[in-house]
Amino acid sequence: MDQDRRRAWVEVDLGALTHNAQVMAERARVRIVPMIKADAYGLGAIPIAHALECLDPWGYGVATVVEGDALRRAGIERPILVMTPLLEWDFPAARQCRLTPVLGDPQAIAVWCRTSDAPWHLSIDTGMHRAGLPWNCVGDVREIAARHPPEGACTHYHSADVGDETVQLQEARFREAVAALPVRPGLLHAECSPWLERHSPSPWNLVRPGVFLYGAGGGEGAVVRPMAVVSVRARIVSLRDVPDGETVSYSATYRAHGTRRIATAALGYADGYRRALSNRGSALVHGRRVPVAGLVTMDMTMLDVTGVDCRVGDMATFIGRDGDEDLDVNEVARTADMSPYELLAGLRQRLPRIFLGGQA
Repeated sequence: MDQDRRRAWVEVDLGALTHNAQVMAERARVRIVPMIKADAYGLGAIPIAHALECLDPWGYGVATVVEGDALRRAGIERPILVMTPLLEWDFPAARQCRLTPVLGDPQAIAVWCRTSDAPWHLSIDTGMHRAGLPWNCVGDVREIAARHPPEGACTHYHSADVGDETVQLQEARFREAVAALPVRPGLLHAECSPWLERHSPSPWNLVRPGVFLYGAGGGEGAVVRPMAVVSVRARIVSLRDVPDGETVSYSATYRAHGTRRIATAALGYADGYRRALSNRGSALVHGRRVPVAGLVTMDMTMLDVTGVDCRVGDMATFIGRDGDEDLDVNEVARTADMSPYELLAGLRQRLPRIFLGGQA
């Protein structure tokens, strides 16, 4: 048996990934900057970046210098934007790795421009209130931006998936801020996956798709929906008949009504299968949907497989398709009362990543 499939694993469909990226590019009608921060939302930034190279993206987005350095060491030569504000002590490493910081603090901008002639992008806060220079404070960097113009400027929509008026307000603020700069940056970008699912084309030069690439999104109001990219599977390692009235797992939260067949799968919350799915989640065994029985434990999850012909060593699918049944990322995240971003990024590294259908 394949070593990586002996216990539990994550499958990543690179063909579906590149399809989703192409959908985003076609809707935007400008070049894309795929967000591959947090190890490409937990799926493997280096194989993901290599797979996306065929689409000729402008560059990639990461969150840290370490993430950018890993891409450089893997041979990625395109621009790499560090989307999280860098502290000044990270500047030397960022320069050494040829990373492009996205800066919004006037003091940090001054230090970067004083110590480097490398490109930078201006982060403009239009209402997210997380990072960036407030849109009505662009005058604070006007002088330095005149001497060292930013290569690009960007903002981030906080409610692009809601469809309310906030996007229009943020876009107006962004236009106001860009107009206040002494030199208009050559690269402007704002749109993320939820915006591109609902609108086309982009009014700017670049777009920053993220979670859609990885098979999540496509909610209410979306014009396009992604192909599934991620599957999470585990082996059944134990089977037993539990008599009527007996309980399963910690705290006895599951009680058998009649004799039940219980399978133990080698996947738990230490792998990223969340405890919130206890007694709520489902898995697929031989194409049939079966419920999680009892509390998810650190390394194992129990399933009620009564009536399903299965054996030790068979496969259970916790995210993905098996036969005609499907458990997609959005459904599993909803069941756990979490976002698909959180679910994907929480898949732990002890699960091997197996890349299918493309060039990793």
